[in-house]
Amino acid sequence: MDFQQLADVAEKWCSNTPFELIATEETERRMDFYADPGVSFYVLCPDNGCGDNFHVWSESEDCLPFLQLAQDYISSCGKKTLHEVLEKVFKSFRPLLGLPDADDDAFEEYSADVEEEEPEADHPQMGVFTQEKRKRMPTQGPGHKCSEQCYSYELKTGNNTNVHQWVSG
Repeated sequence: MDFQQLADVAEKWCSNTPFELIATEETERRMDFYADPGVSFYVLCPDNGCGDNFHVWSESEDCLPFLQLAQDYISSCGKKTLHEVLEKVFKSFRPLLGLPDADDDAFEEYSADVEEEEPEADHPQMGVFTQEKRKRMPTQGPGHKCSEQCYSYELKTGNNTNVHQWVSG
């Protein structure tokens, strides 16, 4: 895709976001974006025949940490389009722009119809004790050799059969 086509994609993307395409440099294949309050970044676009990926960066130290998500996405497997890269950048900058996280909206819609349920009982195979199970386990006392080793063994192994006999002998 030639640079002018990429710039057109960027302009179209900007029309749906708070960002503006403030500068393009065809020889460097660079596009600079800005949104209030002081959120800026640039994209370096790969050459036509080259296998390179897009590159995003910001000269603002306040903005740079937020680009990590987009940078990770770009470096992951597979070719990315400019639109996909810009969408990931937008998602990364939502907190700086004072916008809710895009995933929060979807979660709120989904969870609105979900009813609260009672928590499930602890699963004994996972090494978690319920109060009822603790009442049934042997405890220390006169003439009794079991100690916290019983509980520790069960937690480590998930085995709760004849623990008392195994530990005490």
